[in-house]
Amino acid sequence: MAKRDYYEVLGVSKNANDGEIKKAYRNLAKKFHPDANPDNKKEAEEKFKELSEAYEVLMDPNKRASYDRFGHAGVDSTFGSDGFNMGRDFTHFNDISDIFENIFGGGLSGSIFDLFTGGTRQGFGQRRGTHAIRGGDIKVNLKLTLEEIAKGVTKRIKVKRYERCSSCGGSGGKKGSGLITCPDCNGAGQVSKTARGLLGGIFQTVTTCSRCGGTGKVVKDACNVCNGTGRVKKSSILSVDIPAGISEGNYIPLRGEGHVGPNSGPKGNLIVIIEEKKHPLFERHNSDIVCRTFISYTTAVLGGNLEVPTLNGKVSLKIPPRTQSGKIFRLKGQGLPHLNFRGKGDEYVETTIWTPRRVSSKEKELLKHLEDIFTDPPKKL
Repeated sequence: MAKRDYYEVLGVSKNANDGEIKKAYRNLAKKFHPDANPDNKKEAEEKFKELSEAYEVLMDPNKRASYDRFGHAGVDSTFGSDGFNMGRDFTHFNDISDIFENIFGGGLSGSIFDLFTGGTRQGFGQRRGTHAIRGGDIKVNLKLTLEEIAKGVTKRIKVKRYERCSSCGGSGGKKGSGLITCPDCNGAGQVSKTARGLLGGIFQTVTTCSRCGGTGKVVKDACNVCNGTGRVKKSSILSVDIPAGISEGNYIPLRGEGHVGPNSGPKGNLIVIIEEKKHPLFERHNSDIVCRTFISYTTAVLGGNLEVPTLNGKVSLKIPPRTQSGKIFRLKGQGLPHLNFRGKGDEYVETTIWTPRRVSSKEKELLKHLEDIFTDPPKKL
């Protein structure tokens, strides 16, 4: 069954801002929360996944731009081969926590945990108890030439990232050292602070414990190499395959190539953001390119052949007689490959009649003779 339009799923317009999208998701999430539909839980779960997939795409500027341009084909590659998986692909957990805090008066219920994580408690925040903390994502800008974009290319990039400490194996503790309850949060993984407002009110804020990182546990004897974090910073060389036809602003996620989480937590992702170098000859318009070149006056009047550059080498372009300045010629299939479709764009060659800055006396004499025998130009264009 074909996927529904994401804007239709959330019931918002294509011009909706983040606030409107979040409000729509909040209302629908409350309606289709599995615990709120005990008699129809399976269908509610599927609906909730569909809402979350739409929310993930439309709240991410890059995913949304790609979806607006190419539809579902523009974002399917950012998910796994099995499609959107809530536990793996959903990146707005803080929004979910906020939404369900307001709707249900406390963290996520067991069924919604299972929906996101496949029945596991690893990788997602809980009110109490230990849990693995996912490592952060790394964003890298990669500049490409138009020739590289035309053919596709494999690039090697150097990144500095947190990797598992080899001394302690990622545990954060010395050999034989066990875990103890974090003394700062008493195992809760969170600490609360109370402050008095300017108007006399009392406010309480809850934040992740900085000492244990939210796990509720710390090592008894910290590793001397990583100071108990279970990870150290290293440089790595990674390869990334760039598909032909990619555009500036598109990005390629390398899953599991980001920072490793504290104490052997799951790895984040490496996000490769594409930049396009300015080309000296071509101007890009989506999959089409434009090249501007001069032709001589005699070629414009009499016609001839003009050698023009393309991304695949030079080709001969036939100029018909009586060609006007500003005439645009189309070279079919000489543009860039379509990113998610077959075929290529075109190259457009805009010709301008060249007027020499200097002329010899003999050239002047011939031009005056031509002026006497040529028909006068029209008074209106």
